[in-house]
Amino acid sequence: MSSENPKTELDHVNDTVLQLKEMRHYAKNNVELLTTQWMLFDGTLGKLKRTELDLMSRQSQFYDALEAAIADLEELAASLQPVPEAASE
Repeated sequence: MSSENPKTELDHVNDTVLQLKEMRHYAKNNVELLTTQWMLFDGTLGKLKRTELDLMSRQSQFYDALEAAIADLEELAASLQPVPEAASE
């Protein structure tokens, strides 16, 4: 947008929601790959007493927090929508 038409709060919120959804997509792919690797090495790490890393739980917490942030911002975006003008009679 140009300086004549600066971004509104709604534009900023919508941009942020889009970025979070993109981040969620890439994070999911990366975490799934890392989880696969983790599971391959879990037995070896158990022998080394390094299984205290609770990545599966942290992965779930991350996704829950990301989904909550997206939902909150989508609600905010809905509340920032301009009120439609009533049709003139």
